[in-house]
Amino acid sequence: MEYFIIGDEDTVLGLGMAGVSGRSVLRSEEAEAAFDEAISNNQIGIIVITEAVADMIRARVDRYIFTQTFPLIVEIPDRGGRLPGKPGIRELVNRTIGLKL
Repeated sequence: MEYFIIGDEDTVLGLGMAGVSGRSVLRSEEAEAAFDEAISNNQIGIIVITEAVADMIRARVDRYIFTQTFPLIVEIPDRGGRLPGKPGIRELVNRTIGLKL
């Protein structure tokens, strides 16, 4: 199982230094193409996408986040930090499993 990062140039470069392949994007069309590339590769099990890029293609990302199929989608903040109103990982887990951690 491989990881794939979709995000701004700094995030993609940083994770690329750790061996994660991916694509940097600036526009929604590029985000769509990168997302298509990632979901069409059956070797990719986890797509890491920055919150800002995920918001560019929110409808598509949400369709995959709320299904039980692979790949798993993980949204992360970019170098600018978490976007306002975005829940942290603890809050997401609490909502998902119904327990407070």
